Amino acid sequence: PDLRQRSREPELLDAGVSEEETALNLADLRLVNRLLGGRSHLLAAVQPHLRDGGRLLDVGCASGDVPAFLLEHLETPPLAVGLDVKHAHLREVPEPVRAVVAHTDALPFPDRAFDVVTASLFLHHFEDEGLVRVLRELYRLAARAVVVSDLRRAMVPHIFGQATFPLLFKSPVSVHDGLVSIRRGFRSDELRRAFEEAGLRNVRIQPHFPYRLLAVATRGAS
Repeated sequence: PDLRQRSREPELLDAGVSEEETALNLADLRLVNRLLGGRSHLLAAVQPHLRDGGRLLDVGCASGDVPAFLLEHLETPPLAVGLDVKHAHLREVPEPVRAVVAHTDALPFPDRAFDVVTASLFLHHFEDEGLVRVLRELYRLAARAVVVSDLRRAMVPHIFGQATFPLLFKSPVSVHDGLVSIRRGFRSDELRRAFEEAGLRNVRIQPHFPYRLLAVATRGAS
């Protein structure tokens, strides 16, 4: 495939799949987060902003394994909320993460309601104006920092996915959507441009293993 530009292909999960396929896909996503998710980098990025506990919001949380991991490893666990648009995803959110169903067009929280707002493997679902709008909303809700982890688009992970996803994943939806997600991923300059268009001009973006981008925008640095 031509990876010079972000793909606009839809993911099957976004279009809607059966409950059985949804459950299998969520299990596959938890596997990806555990093996290839770069959760330690996300933890290191949020830790300085949550030393005294506070409040954490994870947007697009799926079954909530990422905020649960953060709670488990932060010295002073914050109040954590996991938000997703699909009820079926949130059925598996573990305690003590609090599950909220909402769309990014209508996030039901006041300005700066959370110290840190995170989004992991979520932003690549959006294009252009939608991406900028979501980033503005995440920043509106953050009193201290927005921390984003997403896919870095490149040929190596795509070839790796073609070879391994059919062996690793239980769901054919996960195989399809995993490859589409890589094609919908970002280059550093593309993600930086989206942050800047959202008004967050001094965002720090770093690549890390395996082919991820970590972006941190702190309050007062935009």
